[in-house]
Parts: sequence; structure tokens; C-alpha cells
Amino acid sequence: MRKKINLRTLLMGGLFTLSFFALILRTFWIQYVDSAEIMAKAKDTWERSDAINPKRGDIVDRNGQLLAYHGKAYTVIARLKPYPNDQKNQNYVIDKEETAAKLAPILNMSQEKILERLSKDLTQVELRPGGWKIPKEKAEKVKALNLPGIGLYEESRRYYPYGAFASHAIGYTNLEGEARMGIERMLDDQLKGEKGSFTFKTDRRGNQLPDGVESYKPAKDGNKVVLTIDHQIQNYIEDALNEATAKYKMEGVSVVVSDPHTGQILGMGNRPTFNPNSPTDIKSFFNPVIGANFEPGSTFKIATLAAAIEEKQFNPNATYMSGIYTKIKGQPIRDHNQGRGWGLITYKEGVKRSSNVAFVRLGYDMLGKEKLFSYLTKFGFGQKTGIDLPGEARGSFNPNRKYYPRDIASITFGQGVSVTAIQQVAAVGAIANGGKLMKPYIVKEIRDAKTDKVIQEHKPQMVRRVVSEETAKQTRDLLGAVVNEKNGTGQPFALPGYQVAGKTGTAQVAENGRYVAGKYINSFIGFAPKDNPKLLIYVVVNQPHIDNPSAGGKIIAAPIFKSVMERSLHYLKLSPDKTDRKTVEVVTNESVVMPELGGETVESGKQLLAQAGLKGRVLGKGKTIVGQYPKATTPLTKGTPVYMLTSKEGVQMPDLRGKTLREVMELASLLDMQVPIFKGEGYVVSQSIQPGTVIKKGDKLTVTLAPKSVTPTPVPEEESKSEKNGKTERKAEN
Repeated sequence: MRKKINLRTLLMGGLFTLSFFALILRTFWIQYVDSAEIMAKAKDTWERSDAINPKRGDIVDRNGQLLAYHGKAYTVIARLKPYPNDQKNQNYVIDKEETAAKLAPILNMSQEKILERLSKDLTQVELRPGGWKIPKEKAEKVKALNLPGIGLYEESRRYYPYGAFASHAIGYTNLEGEARMGIERMLDDQLKGEKGSFTFKTDRRGNQLPDGVESYKPAKDGNKVVLTIDHQIQNYIEDALNEATAKYKMEGVSVVVSDPHTGQILGMGNRPTFNPNSPTDIKSFFNPVIGANFEPGSTFKIATLAAAIEEKQFNPNATYMSGIYTKIKGQPIRDHNQGRGWGLITYKEGVKRSSNVAFVRLGYDMLGKEKLFSYLTKFGFGQKTGIDLPGEARGSFNPNRKYYPRDIASITFGQGVSVTAIQQVAAVGAIANGGKLMKPYIVKEIRDAKTDKVIQEHKPQMVRRVVSEETAKQTRDLLGAVVNEKNGTGQPFALPGYQVAGKTGTAQVAENGRYVAGKYINSFIGFAPKDNPKLLIYVVVNQPHIDNPSAGGKIIAAPIFKSVMERSLHYLKLSPDKTDRKTVEVVTNESVVMPELGGETVESGKQLLAQAGLKGRVLGKGKTIVGQYPKATTPLTKGTPVYMLTSKEGVQMPDLRGKTLREVMELASLLDMQVPIFKGEGYVVSQSIQPGTVIKKGDKLTVTLAPKSVTPTPVPEEESKSEKNGKTERKAEN
């Protein structure tokens, strides 16, 4: 028995001793071998670090109007089953079909797609893409459904309050926060700011301990970017583009408005366009104004003309035989009336009629290749303008490249050479401002997010002097004659009371190295007032699908130019010169000027409108006209309805369907109504006060607007005739 007790005692002592040594060994191992790894795990338990995201900077117009900002957004979360550590919480999706059916119309997702997300073997899912970062209005609709298991997670995203407004210039950020195209991409480093961070201690349950903050670095919000764009002028561009694309089908159309004296871009718009608030629907990141190369046609003649004047080669009273030029081998160069020409005419008349032969003589015969190319280089062709937008192209002109004689002759009138719209704007701006090539820019200044102090200011920058002030003035006068005198090809672009100067362009579209019959790019570039230009506007219409596509300038570009130019000049408080008695013979059946009806009887008003080709609609039961819409001198298309107000009592509500918001606002002002609420963008599709209802002063009207979809009709390609040298004969331009 004693031996057994001693053995057990010895065994127990040995175990205790062994355990003691094991404990010492383990302690040593923890302290000296695994200490770093264990400390890291411990810190993960009681020390937390979080990033602080900065607020992306605002983008505003030149007057502070908000164009892009960062705001709250919400992501829809679906809890599909209980959490492992929270089995008692029964708030999860029960009826998946009902949930999908109710959410589908709000999230713009198919019921099947939502049901697919709800059927995943997960604890929780986000209902992407429709429920990802939705605005507050949609989030409130989701919340109001009170669906089991459906919740909202607060995030942030980029908002563009005016939708497609100047979208190609502003650009957008996708839902991941990545900047794409436009100012958003160009100035991403300025706008995105800098992330901050903080570290704090927690208990084992993850709760922050009192005074547990160990380090803190605040986030630096992104800076504010102020654009040169003027919200009001941009609005005129959007209205004109909406109206044109609703009426005509075309592959595309672009408008640029600039201040020729400074190079500032006051407005820029394109169609087709996109809504940056729906970034998942955007497929193209291309801005045609700066990235599209195209043959300009006769607008390019302005550079040839200015060069000839500067070199003393242009005599407006000298004569030449128009029609055909045959001094170069190959097919003869013809004037745009199939080579018939106008007989023996002066060079001034040739400029007004946009004679190709006149410009070949000026540029090819008189100037020669070296001088012509020298001036085209001075005007900036073949080079990027340096505008502060990404994706700028440089055009095809290269003075160091070998050109055949016919190529050189064609370049004098805008064929066989490609340019960008922004190059044209800069080059013609040099004529408008007195001979100085100004660098175009769209960013006015950058301001600190907190203090609003200017930290970077962009000022007008002259690249070089291209021609003298006298040459620029003489060129402006000739371009004024193109628009304002008989036989000028720019007559459809004339504005009553304003002296507009400019040039038309019509170029055939080339595909696979050949010109395609029936496909044209029509354009007009002009400025006003001629002698002291405040605005320069370039309109480019790409492949209009109309009965006579070569007439797209007169039919489509002219109403756009005139609408934007006249409204912008009024906005700048440059009223028409009522003392201007010069007669403008406008050779177009499309455009008329709204007559003054105030004080006329209803019958005489109807007669005046009938003579102008306009439709009169009477509002009220009076006998004398006391108000009208549109206002007098407004350029209109024949057949446009005109409202004649005869009294403020007994007026019946007109049908507003198909009208723009601007038209609604102006009509409401005429009728002493209020429009406190409007929904959507584009054209009126419904109104709260039905047509024919008698209205009273102060009535409140709500309208719903929606865009009109335009699908271009394909045009069949036709093969052109080939020249002897293997090139395709180019259709003459004007």
C-alpha cells in the first residue's frame, strides 16, 4: 500500500512538474515567438480603423448655378433569412413573389430579375442594379411599401439636377464613383478630395471605449469647379436641340457658343445625348464637339479668304469666270450648282455665292501651297486647341505631308481635310475678335470647398496673332454680306435688327474612302453683332434624314442658330437696332418673323398672321388684342400656332401637349397663371387643367414632360463616280 501511495505521489508530482515546465515554455513561446501575430489579433479585437470619405466638389456655371453635386443615396437591401447570431429577429423576406412584384415598378427592374436576387442562398443581398444608390424620392416609395426583410442602406452618389443638360461637357461619375468624360474626368484630382481616417479602441463587443480615439485625420472635401458655361445660354441650346430633334431625324447635331474675345465656352450641346443620373445606361464616352473629325465644307473658306486678304491677293471688284476650274489634271472642280456658275462675276460676289472656283483661284493660284498652309497652321488646324476637356482630336491637316495638286486645291474650300468643331470655333473666333487666335476654355476658376476662395483662375490666353485687325474687319464685312445681302448663301441665318456675319458649309460624308451620295454634314458658323461680336455660334448637323439632305443647313441649322443667337443676345441685353433699315432678302420658305399684334382687332390680327403663314388662336372674348405669344420679332417656322389674348376673363385653357417647358412658362405668364410644379423633361404630355377649361387669375398648373424618341432612318449607300486618279468625285459644296 505504501509503495502504491509513493508511486501515485511521484506520478502526480511529475505531472505537476511537467505541466509547470510546459506552462513556462508556452509563456516563453507566446512572449518571444508568436508575440507579433498575437498582438495583431488582439489589436483587431480592441482597435478599429475607419476611412473617412470626402465629399466630391460641386460643379457650377459662371453665375453659381449648381450643375453637379454629391448627395445622399440609398441601396435597397433584402434580408433573406435570419442572421446566425440573431435567430430571434424574424424580419426577413417571406413572400418573394409579392416582394418582387411590388418593387419591380419602383426600381425599374423586371420582376424576374428581382426574384432571381431574392432566391439566392445568402443571408442578405443588394437589389442591384435598380436598387443601387437610388435617390431619396425612390427610397421613400420603397419604405412606404413596408415589405418584410426589405431595408435601406444610406450611401452617397453624384447628382446632376438638370439631367442631360450640357452632359457631354460636364461628364459624369458612375455608381462606383469613377469619373468618366468631361469636366468630371478632366478635373477628377481637384474634385475628388482626399480621404481621411481615424483609429479608436473598442471593448470585446465592438463598442467604442470612452476617450478611445487614438488618431484622427480629417477628410479634405473636393474643390468647387466654376465653368464658363452660362446656364441660361445653355438652356437656349438645349431647347433648340430638343425642338430640332423632335421635328427632324438626323445622325447627330452639335451646337457650340463662345465669346470670341476671350475664348470662353458659354454653351455646348449634342444630340444624341444621355442623362448622367442614369450612368448604367450610358454606352458612349465621346464628345463630338472636340473628338469628331469631319470635313467642314465651305465654313473652311473663311481661313482661305482671310489669308488672301492678309497677303493682298484679294480684290473684291476683280472678276473671274465662275463655273468650272480645269487647270489641274483630273476631274474639273465645279461650283456647287453643278458647275453652271454665274458667268463673269466679282470675287466679292463669288464669296457671297460660295463659289468653289473663286477660292481655288485665291488659295491655289494666288497664295500657293506654302503660304496657304502657313496660314492654316496659324489658324490652328491640324493641332489640338488645348481646351480643358479630355478626348480632343487634332484633325487631318498636316502641312508636312505630301499633298497632290488637286488635294491642295480642294483644301481651299474645305474638302479633303478634316477638322473638329472646336478648331473651327477658335479659328473663326480670330476673325470675329480682330485677328487673335484665343485658346478656348471651359473652366473659369477653381474654389476651395470650405472658404470658397479662388485657388486657381483661368484667364483668356492669346495663342498668336493670325491676321491684322484690318484683315479681320474686311473678312467680317464680307461674311456680313454672305448673310445680309442678296445672293448670299447665308441669308436663311439673318436676324432682323442684328447684323450677323457667317458662313454656311455642306460636305458629303465619306465612308471607307468613298463619298456616299445623299449623306451630308451641314453647318453654319456665325457671330453677332458683326462689328463688335459678343457671341459666336457653330451649328453642325450630321446626316439629316430629310427629302433634300444637302439643304439641312437651311432647314435645320438655321432655326437652331437663330433661336440660340437671338435669345442669347436678348439675355445679354443687346436689343435689336430698330433704326436699322437694311433690307434682308431671306430666300427660305421655312422661317418668318412674328408680327406685332398689340392694339390690333382680332380680324386684322388674323389677317397679319395669315400673311406670315402662321396660325392664329384667340384667347378670351374681347375684340382687341392686348397680348400675344410669341413676342414680336421672334423667328418662327411657318405653320406655328400664335396665341392672341383679347381679355383676362373667360379665357379657356389651351392644349399644351407637345410644348416645351419654356413655352408653358411664357404662356402661363401671359395668362397670369402659376406653374409651381412640373415633372420630367422634354415636351408636355399631360396637364392638370384640361384644355377648354375656363381659367382664373392665379390658377396653379402642373405639367408632365417626357422626351420624344427619335430613331434615324437608314439611308442606302450609293456609289459615287470615280476620278481618273482613283479618287471619288466630290459633290460640290456651298
